[in-house]
Amino acid sequence: LRRRRGRRRSAGTPTSPRKKARNMGKGGNSKAAAPAAQTEKEVLINGNLYDVSNFKHPGGSVIKFLTNGGDATEAYVEFHGRSKKADYVLKALPHRPAPKETMKERGFNGHEALSKDYAILRKQLEEEGFFDPAPGHVAFRVAEVVAMHVVGAYLFMCGSTVPVQTAGLFILGIVSGRCGWLMHEGGHYSLTGHIPTDRMLQIAIYGIGCGMSAAWWRNQHNKHHATPQKLKHDVDLDTLPLIAFNAEVAKKARSPMLKLWLKYQALLFTPISCLLVATGWQYYLHPRHIMRTKRQHTEGAALLVRHLLFYGVICHGMTWTQSLACYTAYNMIAASYIFSQFALSHSHLDVSAPDEFLHWVEYAADHTINVHGGSWLGTKFVDWWMAYLNYQIEHHLFPGMPQFRHPIVSQRVQVLFAKHGIKYDNRLYSSACYDTWYNLHKVGNPSVETQKAWKAEREAYKAAQAAKKTE
Repeated sequence: LRRRRGRRRSAGTPTSPRKKARNMGKGGNSKAAAPAAQTEKEVLINGNLYDVSNFKHPGGSVIKFLTNGGDATEAYVEFHGRSKKADYVLKALPHRPAPKETMKERGFNGHEALSKDYAILRKQLEEEGFFDPAPGHVAFRVAEVVAMHVVGAYLFMCGSTVPVQTAGLFILGIVSGRCGWLMHEGGHYSLTGHIPTDRMLQIAIYGIGCGMSAAWWRNQHNKHHATPQKLKHDVDLDTLPLIAFNAEVAKKARSPMLKLWLKYQALLFTPISCLLVATGWQYYLHPRHIMRTKRQHTEGAALLVRHLLFYGVICHGMTWTQSLACYTAYNMIAASYIFSQFALSHSHLDVSAPDEFLHWVEYAADHTINVHGGSWLGTKFVDWWMAYLNYQIEHHLFPGMPQFRHPIVSQRVQVLFAKHGIKYDNRLYSSACYDTWYNLHKVGNPSVETQKAWKAEREAYKAAQAAKKTE
């Protein structure tokens, strides 16, 4: 499922049996991937087993990904680093010291030395203030999106020529995407560091700027951070029927029409697929979540404000047909911008097995990459264009850290990786783009041998199911 160092990954080939021996940087103790059957649902944190059988996790179902397998210590610290309430709740749960056998199988996900060095680095960064909020930077980021909205709206509404109006609409689309970058920090509580304030900022920025639900995003995005590129865990891999980033996902396609769509997905990704995803989120998934969770007074109000501003102010004097056409173009620009840039850091990388528990650092090292501009685009432009999320390795290691500090921290992360023989993957922006679109093409056009292997897998599965029924 995942590439070995020094060996190219073949995205279209069927999976091979897992090897029991795992190299550093490629997974923990192999026994952790297959925990013994248990009646309790227990999570391993800091050497203690916490019984979560009857616990309703406020953050959603992400907790099940860390139950009865692996060590969730780093994940807990990074997700709840700013929440004192989480520590109180954790202590109140039934718990017991983990037996030696459990620690041997699951502790530190097989990498005790790496865990200790990671904890030392994190503590140093925390003491040096790298996790502290930066009000000046937040004010600048908010002022930037407000200014871009004003400039874009002015050019679109007051422009006397089509090129000027088009430029205005393009700016509005780009700043909508940049609202997605900004709300991302709010969702990780790295804007002000005060959880209620960051949530309200995220609701406003994401709702008005992107037309989407902040609560839905947090629920889904936390699953991605807990287990990036892990099959049946990372929601960013659950992309059918519009896109398949990996062969393990593509082989689920059955209908001829879906296979035909995937065949040309590299061409359709931007802008068609991105627009369809954004539209589905804005007018189905996110409103449904808002209604189900009774957030009409907050997130629902933000969506209402967004549409009143666009149709009532920006498109004032236009027909409904013209307004809808403009909104579609604006939405297409925004979705193509942010979805394509997010795809650069993950989508073309390998996946891990559903029953495989990796170390927190391994997830960041093996399933994310950093992107830099090189001498042509320049580092500063790419940092701005991707809002410092081109440092995905650092972001996945320290999701609660203000993102503009990632470039500084990256040097110390490289030292940690070098000490433990872990590859630090930092690619040119142009290379990351090529890898992303080539992967889309390759996954959508599997070889004849790969298709035969998929068919054999399906037939073997059907035979096994039939055998069970007869028993």
